[in-house]
Amino acid sequence: MGASDPEVAPWARGGAAGMAGAGAGAGARGGAAAGVEARARDPPPAHRAHPRHPRPAAQPSARRMDSANGGLGSGDNAPTTEALFVALGAGVTALSHPLLYVKLLIQVGHEPMPPTLGTNVLGRKVLYLPSFFTYAKYIVQVDGKIGLFRGLSPRLMSNALSTVTRGSMKKVFPPDEIEQVSNKDDMKTSLRKVVKETSYEMMMQCVSRMLAHPLHVISMRCMVQFVGREAKYSGVLSSIGKIFKEEGLLGFFVGLIPHLLGDVVFLWGCNLLAHFINAYLVDDSVSDTPGGLGNDQNPGSQFSQALAIRSYTKFVMGIAVSMLTYPFLLVGDLMAVNNCGLQAGLPPYSPVFKSWIHCWKYLSMQGQLFRGSSLLFRRVSSGSCFALE
Repeated sequence: MGASDPEVAPWARGGAAGMAGAGAGAGARGGAAAGVEARARDPPPAHRAHPRHPRPAAQPSARRMDSANGGLGSGDNAPTTEALFVALGAGVTALSHPLLYVKLLIQVGHEPMPPTLGTNVLGRKVLYLPSFFTYAKYIVQVDGKIGLFRGLSPRLMSNALSTVTRGSMKKVFPPDEIEQVSNKDDMKTSLRKVVKETSYEMMMQCVSRMLAHPLHVISMRCMVQFVGREAKYSGVLSSIGKIFKEEGLLGFFVGLIPHLLGDVVFLWGCNLLAHFINAYLVDDSVSDTPGGLGNDQNPGSQFSQALAIRSYTKFVMGIAVSMLTYPFLLVGDLMAVNNCGLQAGLPPYSPVFKSWIHCWKYLSMQGQLFRGSSLLFRRVSSGSCFALE
C-alpha cells in the first residue's frame, strides 16, 4: 500500500489506506483495512418460524458473551489479545518494510539507475525506470541486506503505539451503542447506522494517527538518508532531540494534515460507496437454491450469494478509494522530509515547500501526484523525478 502507517489505510490505510501507496497509508495508508466490518444480514421477515418448528431462544451477542465470559478482547485475556495484535502487526510491518522503503525513495525522486528501453502493449518504444526488484537489489549492493530495513525501528514503534491507542480508546469509548445494519432497515435507518459507525472509526483513526505521527516522521527521515548517505537521524531518542532542537514541537507533526485528510476521505468514501452499492445494486432475491426459494430448515439460504457479494464490496471499494487518496499519502510523506537538512528534502530533489498545499500544487503541475504508486511498470514521463542521477 503506501509509505504510511498506521495504514489505514488504512490500507493503511485498508482498507488503505492508501494505496499503492495508498494509501497511503495508504497509506497506508493500509492498511489498512479501516472502516466498518461487513455485517451479517438477518433473514427476511417472510421466513417466520413455523409453529411446529419453534424458533430457538435468542442468544446473547458476541460482545456480551465476551464481557461475561472473559472472551477474546475483554476481561483477563484483553492484554494477551492486544499483545498478540501488536506482535502480528510487527511481523507484517517488518516483512513489508523493504517495499515501503523503495516506494519512499521513488516518492522523493531518487532514481540512481538509468531507465531502460522497452515496448508497451501497443508496440511503441518507451523508457522504463527500474522496478521494485531492481531497486531493492541496488540497495543490497550499496548497504547489504540489512540496508533494506533502514528506519524499521521507529516504524515498528509507530505501529505498536497506534494499535495500543486504538485498543485503549475502545475501552474508554466502547462501541456498544453502535447499531448493526440489518436488511430489515429502510434506507434512511441503515444510512444513519453507517454514518455512526464511520464516525466512530474516524475518531479512533485520527487520534491514533496524531499520536503515532512523530515516530512516522522519524522513520521517513531515517530512510531517505540513503539518498545523500547522511547519518543525521540514527536512534529514536537522538532523532527526537534533533527535531525538537531544530524545528520545535511542530517539527514532529509536519505532513500530518494531508495524512489525516487522506484517512478521513478513505473511510467515508469506502464505507458510503460500499453501503450504497450493497443497498441498491445487490439483489437479496439471488438464491443458491432451485427456484430462488429457501426452506424451513435453512430460511436464510437464499441470501448466501448476496452475503458473499456484500462481503467483497468493502474490499473492492477499499482498493479503489485508496488509489484516489494516494496523493494525500504522497504529499504527507514529502512534507515529512522536506527542508529537514537532508539532501532528499532539498533542491534539486525537491523545492522547499511553504505548506502541504504548495507541495500539492507543485506535484500537480508536474503531473506527479501519483509518483511511486506503481513499483513494477514505471514509465518515464516529463517531470517524473526531481533529479535523475
